[in-house]
Amino acid sequence: MADKKTIKFEIVTPERTVLSKEIMQVTVPTQDGEITILPEHIPLVSILKPGVLEIKSLDQSMDIISVSGGFIEVLRDKVVVLADTAERGEELDEERVATAKAKAEKAKAEAINREDYDLSAVAVRLEVVLARERALHKWRKLKNIK
Repeated sequence: MADKKTIKFEIVTPERTVLSKEIMQVTVPTQDGEITILPEHIPLVSILKPGVLEIKSLDQSMDIISVSGGFIEVLRDKVVVLADTAERGEELDEERVATAKAKAEKAKAEAINREDYDLSAVAVRLEVVLARERALHKWRKLKNIK
C-alpha cells in the first residue's frame, strides 16, 4: 500500500477536529454539485452545502460524515474541510435525528401559514436535518445495521 497515492484529509469545526487521516478519495456536496477528490486533484476552494461526505480510506473502509455547510480547500496532496458542524455516522442517533426532522417540518408548516415568514431559514434548517438523516442511513447500510 505504500506505493498508492493518498491525500492528507482533515475536517474541522469551530469545536473540534472531526477526522484527520490519509485517505484515497473524498466525495463532498458543494454548491455547484457533488465532487469527488482524488490524489493530485487540481487546487480549488469551494462552498459546501448541507450534505454527506463519503471518505474512502487506504484499507477501502468508508467514513460517512454529515456537514451543515462550510468550505473546502483542495491542494495537490491535502484536503481541508472547514465545516459549520460535522457529525460522523457513528455519532448520529436515530431518535435525535427523527425528533429534529419533526421539529424542522413543523417549523416549515408554521412558517408557511404566517404572513411574515422567512422560509429560507426554515428550509436551510430542514436541509441540515435531512443531510444528517441521509448520513445516518448511509452509515447504517455500510455497517449492515437495520
